[in-house]
Amino acid sequence: MPQIATDIDLSPLNTLGLAARAAHLAVVRAGEEIAALAADAALARMPWQVLGGGSNLVLPEVVPGLTLKVEIAGRRVVGEDEHAVYVAAGGGEPWHDFVQWTLAHGWGGLENLSLIPGTVGAAPIQNIGAYGVEVKDVLHELTAYQLADGEHRVFGNAECAFAYRDSVFKHDEAGRWLIGEVVFRLPHTPLLRTGYGEIEAELTHAGLPRTPQGVSQAVINVRRRKLPDPAVIGNAGSFFKNPIVPAATRDALLIEYPALVSYAMPNGDYKLAAGWLIEQAGWKGRALGPVGMYERQALVLVNHGGAARADVAALTDAVRADVLARFDVAIEPEPVWW
Repeated sequence: MPQIATDIDLSPLNTLGLAARAAHLAVVRAGEEIAALAADAALARMPWQVLGGGSNLVLPEVVPGLTLKVEIAGRRVVGEDEHAVYVAAGGGEPWHDFVQWTLAHGWGGLENLSLIPGTVGAAPIQNIGAYGVEVKDVLHELTAYQLADGEHRVFGNAECAFAYRDSVFKHDEAGRWLIGEVVFRLPHTPLLRTGYGEIEAELTHAGLPRTPQGVSQAVINVRRRKLPDPAVIGNAGSFFKNPIVPAATRDALLIEYPALVSYAMPNGDYKLAAGWLIEQAGWKGRALGPVGMYERQALVLVNHGGAARADVAALTDAVRADVLARFDVAIEPEPVWW
């Protein structure tokens, strides 16, 4: 059974750099260790939380109960057919490192998701996405361990109930599972997606090849220009979800705001660019106490130093209120709040 540490500083384990401490913490390096932890009567009475890379998380100043830090490693090929290769990665693998490993082996499919912070196991929970690609597009199945007893279950793609920045692990199955391994289906003939955001322009500007590796480098270049490095300034990446509105709402907004940034959805709705809405509401580069919206990308909330959860909550409420007042559009925060 993993050793249990007490009163652990979590500030270096969340990319926002919020002041937080865990009452108890165990590092999990194999899914089978969950059963031993669950069999301990004292631990079983505590609330449990699962911590990956801490990149999509808003922590309280004190985290009660037991925090499970996932460090399950491993990358391997688990199968292949005429159309695709199936590659598995441990839930504790750093996401970007895994993406680069697949590309180094010549497997495309994850290139648009380059440089996203966090771990492989956390990626399906949030259904991470960028530049026209989401995890749901490439995930084949995953193995999760039930926190109550350590029993494992395989979830197929459909069972994960993926939606925009959403999955069953944020709703019906929230707080019940630790994701130990994820299997991805990567096609032999990659379908390059370069029409979203600045990727096509970056490929041309940087003289990059139109290959999975070239698209990955273009994504990396764009993200590094627009997004702060958590090692330099605390942040949780994109902090607000892009709101989805009916076509009638989008059309009405276009009349008043011709520069409105929107993307058509398959069902006829439109996804609005939350960063544009926030910038127009006056929050780009603006601070409230020790936190603020990033000067280069209004979608990113940053910690200028010494921030706690209450500071993040105050800024979140203020930004949402101003966007709602100006556009009559509600925006929701993307990170998980413990």
